[in-house]
Amino acid sequence: MLKIKSAEFINSIYDLRTLPKSVLSEFVLVGRSNVGKSSLINCICNRKSLAKIGSVPGKTRQLNYFLINQDFYLVDLPGYGYAKVPEQIRAGWRKLVEDYISERENVNMVFVLIDSRHDPNYLDELMVSWLEYYEIPYALILTKSDKISANKMEKQIYRVSKIVNNEELCLDYIPFSIITGEGKQEILKLIETKLEENKKNN
Repeated sequence: MLKIKSAEFINSIYDLRTLPKSVLSEFVLVGRSNVGKSSLINCICNRKSLAKIGSVPGKTRQLNYFLINQDFYLVDLPGYGYAKVPEQIRAGWRKLVEDYISERENVNMVFVLIDSRHDPNYLDELMVSWLEYYEIPYALILTKSDKISANKMEKQIYRVSKIVNNEELCLDYIPFSIITGEGKQEILKLIETKLEENKKNN
């Protein structure tokens, strides 16, 4: 099983022209504002404050890069869908995210985070559609799994599966909780598997 031995924040990217000149694989986290992306990064890296948890939802406007084990990057994309953010800024975020996903060859896979207490919305559907259009493998992470029952989680996984059109690209549905640690090992295993595939193919 993949073990995180080192993790460091590298840079915040506001302009894709300043992306790292690197051939390292990038594992990307996307999701609605306040869905728990920073918390997930801190959890799987065993660090309390590696990724800063914003006090104001929707404030993050950049791609945050974290170098893991000197071997790959975790990339935290701006959260989407926070209603109080002006439309002009939301449009800018969408362009930044789509341009990054469509143009960055280093992207190995994407973790799409969805709050397990709520059904996917049109922005979640749009994100999955983008990933499938650009043929990028992804996994759907149902966060805050400790907040609902196992029976409710089964129903939520079914609802979330309805936004998937290409089952070959959707690698897994993973309930995740920073409280119980559920899903942590599954996420690390997915990263490990993709890294091994890369090494075989290169």
